[in-house]
Order: sequence, then structure tokens, then C-alpha cells
Amino acid sequence: MAEEKQDNKLKLYSYWRSSSSFRVRIALNLKGLQYEYKAVNLLKGEQSHPEFLELNPVGFVPVLVDGHAVIFDSLAIIMYLEDKYPQQPLLPSDIHKRAINFQVASIVSSTIHPLHNLSVLNYIGEKVGPDEKLPWAQSIIRRGFTALEKLLKDHTGRYATGDEVFLADLFLASQLYAAFKRFNIQMNEFPILSRLHETYYEIPAFREALPDNQPDAVH
Repeated sequence: MAEEKQDNKLKLYSYWRSSSSFRVRIALNLKGLQYEYKAVNLLKGEQSHPEFLELNPVGFVPVLVDGHAVIFDSLAIIMYLEDKYPQQPLLPSDIHKRAINFQVASIVSSTIHPLHNLSVLNYIGEKVGPDEKLPWAQSIIRRGFTALEKLLKDHTGRYATGDEVFLADLFLASQLYAAFKRFNIQMNEFPILSRLHETYYEIPAFREALPDNQPDAVH
């Protein structure tokens, strides 16, 4: 019975500094789901190994394995968890608030994060110059954060869209952490986001998901 239970355990293929993996870890923690952490070292190119590409042909983390179900892309994983494990809902019932949550998720996952991920920064370093990587990332983040400040100014409560944690907070927490820790963004430029960044540290599910708290973290 114990072996069968272990086989049915959720598996998350993750890298400690991956923002996409970070937001999925938060979702798993909020819903109280136990999972097996499967480290994929992006710096060593493990995402390009044939066995990993069998799981995700795109060659990115995170990947969630739930029995026979294999899901990649952080938003797809989070929505899968939302549908299968309805405890601690990650979307509000109000349709306008839901739309704001999806907008925040889209800005982070489409407008900001893909333009400063590891492969893009490496390409810029090779084709333009290593000194251009940080300014590029900062310009992308600032543009996205400016849009997020305007979007959220009439909707925030304790958290991004009110006094409960929802989808937007997962995407913001991971992106804010990367901006502050990796890309030296001065958060006083963005008062709403800066306040939210501090608030997220008060939530155990967020703290446990922090990159530095993962088993493959390099300190």
C-alpha cells in the first residue's frame, strides 16, 4: 500500500531559481498538496536531456506529473491543480476580479518573464555583449511593472485583487522576487508592487516556496 501511495504522489520537475517553478510551488503549498521535488539543473543543461524532453518537448521547467497526467507550463499546471484540487481556490468568483487575475498572470508570463529568461539572456550575452544582459532585463521588467502598477491601483486590498490570495499573487510573488534578488530593480519605483512583495513574505506557503528554500538551492 505504501508503494502504491508513493507511485501516486505528485512529482514536480523544478529548478530552484525558476520563476515559473516558484509560482507552481506556491500553488501546491496553498492547496496543501504533498509532492516529490525533482531537480532539473538548467545551468548544466539537464532540461535538454532526452529523458526530460520526453516529459516536456519544449525543454522548460516546471513539469507536473500526476499519475499518467503530464502537464507543463506553469499556468496550465496551476489551472489543472485548481480544477482537480478545489480547496483554497485560486480564482475569485467575481468575473471582473477573475479577469484582473488573468491579466496579471498574462503580463508576467507573456510580457515580462519570457524576455529575460535564461535562454534569452544567454543569447543577448553572445550576440550583443555580456554587459547588455542586465540592462535588457531591467528595461523589460520596468515596462511590465509600470503596466502592473496601473492595472492594480484600483483593485488591491491586502493582496493583489483584494484580501484573499489568488492567481495574480502567485505570478507577482515569483516575478517580484526575481526582480529584487536577481535584477536589482529599485522597488521604490513601484509602491504597490513593493508593498505586495513585503506582504507575500508573511505567508508560510510563499516562504516555503522561495528559491533559497528548495533542495537544489545554491547558496
